[in-house]
Amino acid sequence: MFCLLFIKFQVPLKKFNNCFDFISFKIAPLIFLILNLEQLYQMYKDMVYNLALSYVQNSEDAEEITQDVFVAVHQSISGFKAQSNIKTWIYRISINKSLDFIKAKKRQKRFGNFTSLFFDNRSEIKYQDSDFKHPGIVLEEKEAIMHLFKIINQLPDNQKTVLILSKIENKSQKEISEIMNISVKAVESLFQRAKKNIEKKIYPNKGLTK
Repeated sequence: MFCLLFIKFQVPLKKFNNCFDFISFKIAPLIFLILNLEQLYQMYKDMVYNLALSYVQNSEDAEEITQDVFVAVHQSISGFKAQSNIKTWIYRISINKSLDFIKAKKRQKRFGNFTSLFFDNRSEIKYQDSDFKHPGIVLEEKEAIMHLFKIINQLPDNQKTVLILSKIENKSQKEISEIMNISVKAVESLFQRAKKNIEKKIYPNKGLTK
C-alpha cells in the first residue's frame, strides 16, 4: 500500500531504499491515514522503551512510559505537522514523557513515609539493581553503570537528554538538534557542560591544590 503513494505523488523510487523509508517523507498526515497505532507501536516500541529505560533505569517504569508515549501518539496524530519525520516526533514525545514521569515520581515524596522509601535524601529516585536490565550492559559492568546513571540523573534535564541521545542512543549532533529543536551549537554546549558536571561528581578533588 505504501508503494501506491509513490505513484500518486510521483516520487522517484530511487529516492528511497524501500517503501518503509517513505514514512520519513514530508507527507506524514497522509501516512497516518494508512498506518494505525498498532503498526506504529510495532515499528517504534523498542526505540521508545530503550530510551525510557535510559532515563529511569527500571523495566516496569520504562514499560509504563512506553504505554504513555503511544497513548500520546494516538491522541496527537490529528495535529501532527509534517515539519519533521515520524521517528523524530516520537522521540520528542518519548523524552517529554520520560521527564514527566521522573518529575511525577519525585512529587510523590510529599505524600508520606511510604513513597519516601523510593527516594534518597536528595530526592533522587531509587531503583533496585535487579530491575535495571538495559540492552548492551553485561553483568560485570552493572554496578559501575548504575553508579554512572546515578550521577547522570542529577544533571539538568536538557544536559541529561543530550547525553543520553549522544552516548546511549548514538545520535549525531544534527539528529539531536532536530529531536530537541535546538541548534547544533546548543547541543555541543549542553554536552560539554554535562561532561564537565559528571567529571566534577566522579573526581570531586580534581584540580585542588594540597
